[in-house]
Amino acid sequence: MDDGSTARPARDVLPFADFAAAAREVTRELRARLGMRAWMVTRAAGEHQVVLQVDDAPDGYGIDAGAVLSWDGSLCAEMVAGHGPHVAPRVADVPAFAHAPNRRHAPVEAYIGVPLVQSDGRVFGTLCAFDPEPQAQSLHDAEGLVVVQARLLSTVLELELANQELHRRAERAEADATMDALTQTGNRRGWDHTLAAEEARCRRYGHPACVLVIDVNGLKEVNDSRGHTAGDRLLAACAAALTDNVRTSDYVARLGGDEFAVLTVETDRHAGTVERERLHAALRAAGVDAAVGLGVRHPESSLQTAWRQADEAMYRDKRQARGSAAHHGR
Repeated sequence: MDDGSTARPARDVLPFADFAAAAREVTRELRARLGMRAWMVTRAAGEHQVVLQVDDAPDGYGIDAGAVLSWDGSLCAEMVAGHGPHVAPRVADVPAFAHAPNRRHAPVEAYIGVPLVQSDGRVFGTLCAFDPEPQAQSLHDAEGLVVVQARLLSTVLELELANQELHRRAERAEADATMDALTQTGNRRGWDHTLAAEEARCRRYGHPACVLVIDVNGLKEVNDSRGHTAGDRLLAACAAALTDNVRTSDYVARLGGDEFAVLTVETDRHAGTVERERLHAALRAAGVDAAVGLGVRHPESSLQTAWRQADEAMYRDKRQARGSAAHHGR
């Protein structure tokens, strides 16, 4: 007979609260079992490798969560590319690892690394370990354990990212309640809310992101010469060109007057540059003369900083366009 006194499970067998908690426990347990001076879970973001979780020995590398390392030239990059094994007790015996440029900055003589892979095949980052001393060849025996741990982390991550995407859609729906009536894009209040929510996501998962600032040229002249109705049509055309050419996960807002902004999520510098050119072309095709500036969120910075950089880049674009027009008008 159930008297309501069913024993509760111990806390150490309860599910992890989230990916960060799982990564924290995995790195702690692996260092306790296998040694190696430092264990990390990292995010591969363009040219950077962002440390999301680290378990570093007191006499280890002195790396903290949030540190930004170089991805290009790293042992993890070589491993993911298939140039080196998951386990290297002696890094010097693996040519791709032995000559990796990142070894010039820190002594790495033993390495373990397994990619964290999403269901679509994209590499999110790595579960990896480093030691400044060569290790015994028996370290190879740990490969199966580390691979399983990496796959489990990938599974937890996949479920959490899917949940985060649902949250992002809910945020967009909430932002729709703060629409700019004229252009049917977000307004400044919606922009501030969306930017803050995405910044928290970038910090948690090491996501890259970009901000584009768009300023419609000649709006005052159109208003003065053809009336405000014509100016409104110009703003609506700009908004339509932007919203028709971004992903559903991205966010377009009118910040005021003749200025718009676009938040492109999980987008690195290369993809952001391509997006800038694409939007510029879409605006021209719609008959909208506009200056467009790009700002890229650096892992050690913020989306607010990227927004400021995009604004500055937009004004440079505007000045260059004026200079070019003046030159051709001679």
